[in-house]
Amino acid sequence: MNEATSAGKEGDRPAAGSPSDWDAGTYARVSTPQQEWSGDVLDRLRLRGDETVVDAGCGSGEVTARLLARLPRGRVFAVDGSPSMVERARERLATEAAEGRVEFLCQDLTEAAIPVTSDRIFSNAVFHWIPDHPRLFGHLATLLDSGGRLVAQYGGRGNVAEAVEGIEAVLATGEYDQWLSTYRIPWTFNGPEETAGWLEDAGFESPECWLQERTARPEDPRGFFAASFLAPVRELLPDELFPEFLDRTMSAMGHPTTFDYIRLNIDARRA
Repeated sequence: MNEATSAGKEGDRPAAGSPSDWDAGTYARVSTPQQEWSGDVLDRLRLRGDETVVDAGCGSGEVTARLLARLPRGRVFAVDGSPSMVERARERLATEAAEGRVEFLCQDLTEAAIPVTSDRIFSNAVFHWIPDHPRLFGHLATLLDSGGRLVAQYGGRGNVAEAVEGIEAVLATGEYDQWLSTYRIPWTFNGPEETAGWLEDAGFESPECWLQERTARPEDPRGFFAASFLAPVRELLPDELFPEFLDRTMSAMGHPTTFDYIRLNIDARRA
């Protein structure tokens, strides 16, 4: 819901890391920036067209459709922790599912059970929702054939700092403690150095990790912020209080029309 679950993508969707549900329809409508940025990540997969690929955090299926277009003779296992996301993706790609080209799994990425090992794992705007990256990479390595590749992009060190500060400013007033006293910023934004170390420990050879600045210019900034950054807050607040919390957070940020991201890229080969 991107920065899909752990639950709800910083400006992405909670992805398949800590399962939680999402407003899949709204996320699909407002997640244009994450969908656009996925093109570079898909290019880095360097596909022949007959591979088996895990889409780690498939969300509502928009990017999964682009992945399938590059695999005319291949197969995709689309994994997400959000039931509503998986259901929307299944509906969107019903024809491809009927043809056996894609199988949907509602699972936690740190425990996902795929029936066969894969040639590639692809992930877009997801891993920052998962707090334990050593565990994540260790498990993903078991899903790949020897020589298989993990190609991903997600929130990295310093990502969406303005949004984090805005949310924390509203929380600091204490006015929402009745509902949000246990709420913590749900994203884990790491740097390339520690990430490369964890990948090597998990059995990946000479992983390449680097940061990249991006700017999102959504058509509907308020809706985009609500459906992505504040999805976990929406789950905890009464419905009648959420618009107020949203407006106060946007005000604390100066009512932005753009959002600055720092993406962490991974290109790693399984030993």
